[in-house]
Amino acid sequence: MSQQLHGRRVALDVGGRRIGLAVSDELGMVASPVRTVDIKRERLEGLIQAINQYEPVEIIIGMPTGMSGYEGPQANETRAFAGRLAEHIDVPITYWDERLTTFAADQALTESGYRTKRRKEMVDAVAASLILQSYLDSFR
Repeated sequence: MSQQLHGRRVALDVGGRRIGLAVSDELGMVASPVRTVDIKRERLEGLIQAINQYEPVEIIIGMPTGMSGYEGPQANETRAFAGRLAEHIDVPITYWDERLTTFAADQALTESGYRTKRRKEMVDAVAASLILQSYLDSFR
């Protein structure tokens, strides 16, 4: 995170069907889940529109890696997706380790009493906020 880049950051938890979206405050202190974008229904244009409303200075994309740190096929798909996104958005993209974020998000939502359907709708956005908070915390 460049000290020159003051403003909001957006994080994405990229999945095959859904993409979780989270945003930071202007100071880069706190990440908040925003929503989940159904990429098949809303397409890339819908995601870009959702991102642009926050006028981010940087996009953080969760990079799926195994526990050993190895990047598998899902990481390749995430990089390909980020490449397509970069063609339409003029904001720097940074990859960030997302190990166990979806699991942690699902666990937190379960412990908070969310039912299965509502939890499925929220888990990707909460995972994106965990990715973003981890990124923001790394600079403190």
